[in-house]
Amino acid sequence: MWFVDKHSIVRQIWGKADTILFIFAGASAEFALNRSVDWLYFTGKLPADPLGRLFSTVDYSRKIIFSEKETALHYIDQITAIHKNVEASRGLKIPDPAYLEVLYMLIDYSVRSYELLERKLTCAEKTEVFDVFYRVGRRMELRALPENYDEYEKQRTQQLNKNLYFSKFTPDLYKQYRKHLGAIRFFVLKEAQLLVAPRQVSQKLSLGRVKWLLPALILYKFFRVLKLEHIPKKAIMPPKYAARVDALDMVS
Repeated sequence: MWFVDKHSIVRQIWGKADTILFIFAGASAEFALNRSVDWLYFTGKLPADPLGRLFSTVDYSRKIIFSEKETALHYIDQITAIHKNVEASRGLKIPDPAYLEVLYMLIDYSVRSYELLERKLTCAEKTEVFDVFYRVGRRMELRALPENYDEYEKQRTQQLNKNLYFSKFTPDLYKQYRKHLGAIRFFVLKEAQLLVAPRQVSQKLSLGRVKWLLPALILYKFFRVLKLEHIPKKAIMPPKYAARVDALDMVS
């Protein structure tokens, strides 16, 4: 028995590199505004390798989505154990809202990225996306989980309106993005963030209003028709991540 049905829209979303890269872009923006971003700085892994840290989040999500149920539950328990070790090292407990905000990001950017690149999702498909990450949260024994997609949308809106926080870590994290990506790729990242991030995130980060990447996105869809999409996908990430980008494509 699979944790996520083989025919689920969730597998379509998380089985394509281009969709995941936009999820990656959106999460990289919102991570910088998370009130608990100091936890990501505590181990030093995020500022040392922000791209690797985000790939790690993606990798665990995909392991869960594409595994049989018992294996997926094992991966979720691994995530919990890793965070427990960090808590023990710091002598503090990671607040539940920090976990919830990450789950909300994964749900929201899954929907936003797929709709940007493919088509609008139906209410039933959005509910499928929610259900997968809801079950992850239940396994992690998180409190105050929304019970359904409508409740999630209300909580997500409240979180975006009230909980985004421009801290001392925000500009530093963007400095690290630029350092690890280089000037051109950093510009592309910010433009991708502008396309996929909620209005509240874009405004807090002053990402701008002109979506310069939109014509390039149309061109990219043409590349997909010609089966040449691997060219721009590899161009937007540093060469050392090329193999990891290739590995993201699991469905056609």
